[in-house]
Amino acid sequence: AEYCVRHRSLLSGEREELVQIITVPAGPLRANSYLLTENGRDAVLIDCGGSEALAQARRRGLQVAYVLLTHGHFDHVFGCAAAQEAGAKVGCSEAERAFLEAGPDLGLAMGLSVPPFTVDFTFRDGDVLDLCGMRFAVIASPGHTPGGVCFRAGQALFTGDTLFLESVGRTDFPGGSAAQLRQSVRRLLAIEGDLAVYPGHDDPTSLAHERQYNPFA
Repeated sequence: AEYCVRHRSLLSGEREELVQIITVPAGPLRANSYLLTENGRDAVLIDCGGSEALAQARRRGLQVAYVLLTHGHFDHVFGCAAAQEAGAKVGCSEAERAFLEAGPDLGLAMGLSVPPFTVDFTFRDGDVLDLCGMRFAVIASPGHTPGGVCFRAGQALFTGDTLFLESVGRTDFPGGSAAQLRQSVRRLLAIEGDLAVYPGHDDPTSLAHERQYNPFA
């Protein structure tokens, strides 16, 4: 699926950007990876569940410069090694790095071994990353994992496995916390206005829809 959204820059209310968002189900569990480009040449990839997103980028003439991870579960990082080999830098939250590097990953329970990769950079809650002409605000959202985050790019919100269409992420994996997840979801739903929500699995939604219909709101 492909979505184009026009939004205002996070740092300057005077400039509008046309950002193309390309949704690519990828990897063993078909988790959503999101390709974002503003200039049609360089791209940021949010999560990298498999090589499908990289192949999609090549078909569109895009060079993935950065991979931003919402969290460290295998179905969202399975393609990170391939992305690094192709020249991308991989980033995760400071709070998630230890979880990401500790292993063993949940993939081993499914007989899958994540190709090894390194974390090139980290970020914290409240940081704004200026990448490939786009700005990404980091929103800490622990609960599904200890250091999970969401990313806001203009009027789009990428929620990983924190917030889904009328649902939320699981908390019964190692490092999960139902209490933290509830707080994280409420923090997201308290964001002013109505943002388009792009979750780590299944269909997109919106904050307005989730405020009304999500049982965890």
